Amino acid sequence: MNRQLEEKLERLESHLASLGSAVVAYSGGVDSAFLAVAAHRALGARMIAVLGHSPSLAQKEWNDACKISERFGFPMEKVVTHELENPLYQSNTPDRCYHCKDELFQILKTWAAEKGFQTVLDGTNKDDLGDYRPGRRAGEKHGIRSPLIDCGWTKEEIRQVSLALGIPIWDKPASPCLASRFPTGEPIRLEALRWVEKAETALRSLGFLEQRVRVHGEMARIELSLGEMPRMLEPGIRAAVIQSLHEAGFRRIVLDLEGYRSSGEGWSKNAEELP
Repeated sequence: MNRQLEEKLERLESHLASLGSAVVAYSGGVDSAFLAVAAHRALGARMIAVLGHSPSLAQKEWNDACKISERFGFPMEKVVTHELENPLYQSNTPDRCYHCKDELFQILKTWAAEKGFQTVLDGTNKDDLGDYRPGRRAGEKHGIRSPLIDCGWTKEEIRQVSLALGIPIWDKPASPCLASRFPTGEPIRLEALRWVEKAETALRSLGFLEQRVRVHGEMARIELSLGEMPRMLEPGIRAAVIQSLHEAGFRRIVLDLEGYRSSGEGWSKNAEELP
């Protein structure tokens, strides 16, 4: 870590210390993990990371979150959220993330007040300001603080300093929730969330690390990095993928020749209509 980033980390930790105490909205992703580590360095026992747990959270994300908490020694709790019971979320409109975050932040604000924490923080960074992020609107509604924005942190800076601090997921790709695998307008179904998690777990076990399984009714559309596509067509691998995804629950399986896209947000059911 160069001196400029060392000084920037010092300023962030000073800013966090000035907050008195804090709950970090934690997901196990790069940004919230970095924020949790920095907050623990600055606040010690006066911080806690709290993760919202629901069927839209992949087990791998939960495992990553727990491992980082254990490695760096910061306290962690979970709260159960029920976004799938909200028709505004379940119908999967373009502002689905708003309804998820609206519930989560309300729960975290109440939880923080009951436990005596002064503020709730999220890991939104400077680069996120140019993206369509309805969840940020929910944060503003509930008075959630975003110290990585306040202190001008970019994603690349977060990754560099995370590497220097020994955070093992410093290079982890974006990991949106399982509901992001559904095209806008296709209702979120609990059984299909489970199909997706089983399918993506199977693909990872076969060595496909950069991948998504998108849901179209009972059909799975697999996105892979372009470099991994030839391997998918090897007879043994192809057969294993077909078997695994059928066992997960999908009836049809297709490979997307356009390859892996890190975010499926905003892709519409009509624009992506497949038979």
